[in-house]
Amino acid sequence: MYTKLISAGLFGMNAYLVDVEIDLMRGMPSFDIVGLPDAAVKESRDRVRAAMKNCGYEVPVKKITVNLAPADLKKAGPMYVLPIFLALLAASGQTEADFSDSMFIGEVALDGTVRRVQGVLPMVIEAKEAGLKKVFVPAENGREGSAVQGIEVYPVHRVQDVVDFLENLRPLSPVEPTHFAPSSCVSDADMADVMGQEFAKRALEIAAAGGHNALLIGPPGSGKSMLAKRIPSILPDMTFEEAIETTKIHSIAGLLTEEEPLVTMRPFRAPHHTVSPAGLSGGAIPRPGEISLAHNGVLFLDELPEFSRPAMEILRQPIEEGTVTISRVSGTLSYPCNMMVIAAMNPCPCGYFGHPTRACNCSPSKVSQYLNKVSGPLLDRLDLHIEVAPVEFQHLSAGKKAESSSSIKKRVDRARKIQTKRYATTPILCNANLTPHMLREFCKVSEQGMKALKNAFEKMGMSARGYDRILKVGRTIADLDGSDMIELPHILEALQYRSLDRKYWQQSK
Repeated sequence: MYTKLISAGLFGMNAYLVDVEIDLMRGMPSFDIVGLPDAAVKESRDRVRAAMKNCGYEVPVKKITVNLAPADLKKAGPMYVLPIFLALLAASGQTEADFSDSMFIGEVALDGTVRRVQGVLPMVIEAKEAGLKKVFVPAENGREGSAVQGIEVYPVHRVQDVVDFLENLRPLSPVEPTHFAPSSCVSDADMADVMGQEFAKRALEIAAAGGHNALLIGPPGSGKSMLAKRIPSILPDMTFEEAIETTKIHSIAGLLTEEEPLVTMRPFRAPHHTVSPAGLSGGAIPRPGEISLAHNGVLFLDELPEFSRPAMEILRQPIEEGTVTISRVSGTLSYPCNMMVIAAMNPCPCGYFGHPTRACNCSPSKVSQYLNKVSGPLLDRLDLHIEVAPVEFQHLSAGKKAESSSSIKKRVDRARKIQTKRYATTPILCNANLTPHMLREFCKVSEQGMKALKNAFEKMGMSARGYDRILKVGRTIADLDGSDMIELPHILEALQYRSLDRKYWQQSK
């Protein structure tokens, strides 16, 4: 006897429909799964056998063939156990449940309990786009799936819940739709905690307002990490579209919880410097790496020179294009990674090169070797180079409360609203994403500002990329001032944030 029902698979950011077909034939008893299954899928046959026995059903003593179509895409993970279980029940005549217009996703334990799986959100989205009416998911994934409007998502605790519901023996209520409410990270990490460092705070305000990448360089204890960890508190709230896209990535990575099924706060990822290139870009398909997990948020790289050279250089293409492409034997795919890259580093191995009061113990060759671990092309892609000076005693002892994150965020929000209106007819969201063609259209510079920019370009030996990034930063500073034109003060301030290479990298040679 033949039976078919619908499940789903994952490939990168997207899901695709999988037809779970079962055929029972006379012959030597066997249980074969075809359709490019991985080891976890092949093991489903043993789980199904045990679960059917423990739930009071009979395992057919026949030649069982399970086909997962399309056959040219690799099937991975344990989410096919539930659909195989149900399809086998129907094929063996042990249920007359109607499986049409429904999708089934879930791992089944040996006692019939349905366990959570990864990637439920993109699967539910695919089910809706395919015109299906119902999706049955593990109870722990129910709230995650309910973020999709216009489709009924049923939480399943046990296999019997599905069978009884579809046979009209027991009611099963769909999950109430999850209502999106953006949240800001202002409670535990506030800019008011940082004493002094007004220059660095101003620079990070500009970075947040325009979505720019930044490098913080300064001695140990100056507050680089403290500042970086508070950047999410001044970023604009996530839109619903950003939340869904970010949640899809975290769903695929298995990072969602039942308590927080929807990512409503901008991610802050801070991988250790021992992370591998694959850990940053993404490992085995379909798992995303740290770069993608920071999508619509912040990727913080503390102690930048301690990262391996391959790990640092892998950032170049994602920073430029906003996507990371992973090529493996099993396939090639891309993940979005529209993120702010915030890097922090000491100026030398001991940390005191260029310090106003403390002597550096490093030889010039060691300083040069340490700084040159950060390549010129990567440094060029970091829009703002921010010097974080040692905190003076008067700032620590003054007892005066610094400006709060909420106050800074209001200015950032105003600047982002200007950008949203300006780029309403384009696919970009902020100044950092401007293309070279858009620069000529949206970055109008005053005559005095252009003279200063030309002079700086010639004296600083600036690259074309550096020129573009100064224009983008200048555009953001002008937005913070509410100015349509990029004036001379905006250009001069933007140039301040591209001068540290002369102080450190060139001076160390």
